[in-house]
Amino acid sequence: MALLRFTQNIQRHVACPARQIEGATLADVLEGYFRQHEQARGYVLDDQGKLRHHMTAFIDGNQMRDREGLSDPVAPDAVVDLVQALSGG
Repeated sequence: MALLRFTQNIQRHVACPARQIEGATLADVLEGYFRQHEQARGYVLDDQGKLRHHMTAFIDGNQMRDREGLSDPVAPDAVVDLVQALSGG
């Protein structure tokens, strides 16, 4: 199972503990996570099920490519990090 983790700055807004989740794609992993932690769904995905503009994901350290379909493959032993974009000067 892949390990899905959320950065600390996301967890200030919504409770989203790290979890081991099964799934072959990023969409599968996220859906499995949201079945257990529904409150995180609206913070991560928009109303069309796409990753929000202020979010990105890294799979084993590589930035995701498919922001709309979330079809990036996830290996069974992968580490998936959800990251909120930060801005400032």
